[in-house]
Parts: sequence; structure tokens; C-alpha cells
Amino acid sequence: MSTVTTPSQAPTAPPRTPDVPRTPRRGRSRREGSGWPFVLPFLLVAVLFLVVPTLWGLGLSFTEQSLMGNGGWVGFDNYAEAFGDATMWSTLGNTLVFTLISTVPLVVVALVMALLVYTGLPGQWVWRLAFFAPYMLPVAVVVQIFVWLYQPEIGFLNYWLDRLGLDKVGWLTDTSVAMWSMALLTLWWTVGFNFLLYLSALQAIPDQMYEAAALDGAGGWRRLFSITLPQLRATTVLITVLQVLASLKVFDQMFIAFNGGSGPGGVTRPILQYIYDTGFTGYRMGYASAMSYIYFALIIAVAVGFQVLTSARRKEQRRGR
Repeated sequence: MSTVTTPSQAPTAPPRTPDVPRTPRRGRSRREGSGWPFVLPFLLVAVLFLVVPTLWGLGLSFTEQSLMGNGGWVGFDNYAEAFGDATMWSTLGNTLVFTLISTVPLVVVALVMALLVYTGLPGQWVWRLAFFAPYMLPVAVVVQIFVWLYQPEIGFLNYWLDRLGLDKVGWLTDTSVAMWSMALLTLWWTVGFNFLLYLSALQAIPDQMYEAAALDGAGGWRRLFSITLPQLRATTVLITVLQVLASLKVFDQMFIAFNGGSGPGGVTRPILQYIYDTGFTGYRMGYASAMSYIYFALIIAVAVGFQVLTSARRKEQRRGR
């Protein structure tokens, strides 16, 4: 019996791909730098109106600068005085109270409004306009509307309370009600922005998820708590962060409503108004700058805290998967 041997074939080399001409380094660098003429104007504006004033204000906080003239260098004396200033801490407390009582309604009411429109409320375009239109009004107009509503004798709200046989309320004069009145004003004025964010997030949820849940026999409430709300978690975090930061910067509505005053018993005077009064009424620009940077550090800490909590929650969710 004979065996037949086949000659071993030499390994074939892979087909050679045609050489792609390389872009010259000089031409590539030109293209990479071609965007600078478009970016440079925005960088100049940012440096001129953000970076320079920020650094100038920081340097100002270490001086006894006044609107009446130049002040000398005082080091950290302004910061030490600010930490012992009872008025600064009380106005900071007022701001935190306003943030607490305004943020929760602004998130919850916006979610309810978005759900009503998304689930097929008749006349959707009318409701969208009605919910968002107040947000486009200037703050001065909004405040004047609510000052009229809050008038103790001829105001719309007290008029109907009197017609119903109820006691009239000092909406802007009662220390226990004034801050709630400002929160109600802010709710009506700014909830439209949060409403649009929620509505956009609802429209981004795939319809297939609801169809699959309906085939499994899930009712409306089950779909709400099992699909809709979990899908809106990221949007809720975003809205909450934006709303907290916006509430911490409250100033306009209270300043206009009380004609630059501090409200009944000073309960509606936010910290930004105290900083404004210190700098432009008390002429202590250096001390006002120091308080501004203390408050700026607080706002940054809040923003970073939200970011850390959100990142930690995302990591836990990934580990759970």
C-alpha cells in the first residue's frame, strides 16, 4: 500500500492594502487651528466679563474698599467679620427656608402638569401655553400682579376670603405667611420651565415599553410607577439641582415686592439683598465682596455635593446589574 504525500504549501501573505496617503503634519495643524477664529471671540468675552471681574472681586474682598474711595489692605478681616455677622447668618437662613419651601412644589407641580399634558389632556397646545407663558413674563410684571392679589383690603385673594366668611390674611405683612407668599409667586412664575423639561423627558420614553407593559396586564398606575417615574429619575435630579441653585440666588421678587425693604420682621430678606445693601447702601464694597465669596463657596459646595451623590448612586446601580 503506497501513500501519497502532498507538497506543503507555503503560507500566503495577506493581501496588501493600498497605501493611504498621510496628511502632512503642517496641513493637519492648520485645520486643527482653523476653529480658533470662531472660538476666540467667546473666550475674550468670557475672560473680560467673567474671569476678570471674578479675580477683581476676590482681590477686593481683602480690602476695605468703599464707594467713596480706595481702601487699604485688611487681609482676612472681612471674612472673619462675616463669619461673626448675625445678620448674614439670619438672611442665609431666610434663603435656605425659601429654597426648601419652593423647590419641592416646583418639582412636584411641574411633574403633575407634564403628566396631565402627556396623557392626552384635551386642548394640549392651550395647556402648554398656559403653563409656560408666565415664565416669559418679566419679574417686575409678575411681582406687581401678585402684590395686587395680596393687597390686604382690595386684593383679589382677601376679597374672596371675605366673601366666603373667612378672615383676611396679611399675605405680605404677616411674618408667618410672607415667605410662603413669595414661594407661591415663584411657583406660578417659574414652574413652566420645569414643566417643559419633564414634558421633553416623557416624550423621549419609548412607546414599546408601555405596549409591552400593557400586554402583561399592567394598569395605568403600575405603568406610572414601574416605567414612567424610573425613566424620569435623571430628569428629576437635573430639575432639583437647577431649582435649588436658582432658589439660593433669589433676590429680584423680594426686593421689588417690598420696595427694597426686608419684609415683616426681616423674614423675607435673602442673603443676596443683605450683600447688596452692604455694598451699595452701606458703601462697604470690600466686606460685601467677602460675603459674596463665602456664599459663592456655599453654592459650589451644594452643586458638588449633588454631583457626588449622583455619581455614587450610578455606581451602585451598575453594581446591582
